[in-house]
Amino acid sequence: MADMNTDKAPKKSFWKGLKAEFRKIIWPDKDTVTKQTAVVLAVSLALGVLIGVLDMIFKFGISLII
Repeated sequence: MADMNTDKAPKKSFWKGLKAEFRKIIWPDKDTVTKQTAVVLAVSLALGVLIGVLDMIFKFGISLII
């Protein structure tokens, strides 16, 4: 069997690495977040209406068959 390296990095090294990676994040500005939120809400509403309409059509079609 291969030797498994069970050495763990010290916690200080982990936190330093975490902070360094966190600094690399490019956060979106308020305008971008607002636009993307509006798009998500609009698409969700449109899909909800579409699913509702399709449900009524299928319900009507099945009631005709039965």
